[in-house]
Amino acid sequence: MPKTPTFAPQLWIPNGVTNVDFYIKAFGAVELRRFSNDDGSIHVSELSIDGAIFHLHEETRNPATFNPARHQGTTVTLGLFVPDVDSVMDTAVAAGAVVLSPAQDYDYGYRQGEVKDPFGHIWMIEMKI
Repeated sequence: MPKTPTFAPQLWIPNGVTNVDFYIKAFGAVELRRFSNDDGSIHVSELSIDGAIFHLHEETRNPATFNPARHQGTTVTLGLFVPDVDSVMDTAVAAGAVVLSPAQDYDYGYRQGEVKDPFGHIWMIEMKI
């Protein structure tokens, strides 16, 4: 077990997805490994953004885990701290994200904006100011 706890979000995607290049183009993710189904669709994809690992899993029959489209929303927002919120948001939009909340400065000392990725996951792009 690592000395410092780390989080590795597990994100659910619809069945039949074969392309997760959005994360590579939008956030500079690197796909570390992929487990594919016989039809070439993704069973699990392990990605890293600057060393922070997250997984994409195809949806299963488990009613407690689902992709955001099943219920037209999500129960979690992924916070991604970056050096330049505006630049990352622009890159994410160019890769296919939809802006939910434009970047702005908040009195608690953060600049933040929210985007929704093509699979319905919400990302809060943020930095301390």
